[in-house]
Amino acid sequence: MPELPEVEAVCRNLRREAMGARVIQFHAARPNVIAPQTNEDIAQALANQTLTRVERRGKNIYLHFGSGAILHTHLRMTGNLFVIPDIRFRAAGTRAWMEIEGGRGIVFDDPRNLGRMRLYRSAAEAVRGLGIEPLSPDFTAAVLAEEASRSRQPAKLFLMDQTRIAGLGNIYAAEALFRARIDPRKPMMRVRRPKLDALHRAIVDVLTEAVESAVLAYSSPGHFNEAEEFDCAVYDRESEPCRVCGRRIKRIPQGGRSTYFCPGCQR
Repeated sequence: MPELPEVEAVCRNLRREAMGARVIQFHAARPNVIAPQTNEDIAQALANQTLTRVERRGKNIYLHFGSGAILHTHLRMTGNLFVIPDIRFRAAGTRAWMEIEGGRGIVFDDPRNLGRMRLYRSAAEAVRGLGIEPLSPDFTAAVLAEEASRSRQPAKLFLMDQTRIAGLGNIYAAEALFRARIDPRKPMMRVRRPKLDALHRAIVDVLTEAVESAVLAYSSPGHFNEAEEFDCAVYDRESEPCRVCGRRIKRIPQGGRSTYFCPGCQR
């Protein structure tokens, strides 16, 4: 699944290639992509509207238009959102598209048809239920500590809870916990403040590094690989030696996903 860094790479390309473009028409080839809304709902709202801002919050993409309308996209497992020079030549996996002036198009390509789009009328409505953006100035060590003090969730599941911190997924949550030397199974309310401070730094550092990697790895529309250039210390390294202490990396199930950690470093 594209995580925050990969979604940021998508947004940067959209900002560069589509900002200021006027929408000619919108169409969803698969009704489930926009359900319960309809093609008519979204097409009428976006017709002749100019794209004024591309915003990312966590793994979510928000396209803001001049009228105040906001088109939200979640890429899910295999989705991608990018500009093509001629909307007539969109790929077979295109689930929804916007023709923009000049004959170009913004296409939502999603081979597994799991992604979703939805039209909102206000920013507050669009981000309801989402946790704090970890690369924003609002995400401080104090905010993280306050959230942690109220949670009995294991550390890994806490970080992946999108209602707490928006954007951390399986790879980068595991890597941040490794850098902060926190056992992924430890309840968050039992993690002491020095380690929470270290975790805050690790989250910001890991995501910042991964964003730069993802931007470089996004070589062309529709082609980017999750964590392609990011050098993972624990993720997907089961039974390999830890680069710090030499112990074997372990893999355990948590919340239906695999968690990787070093039993020597993370206590």
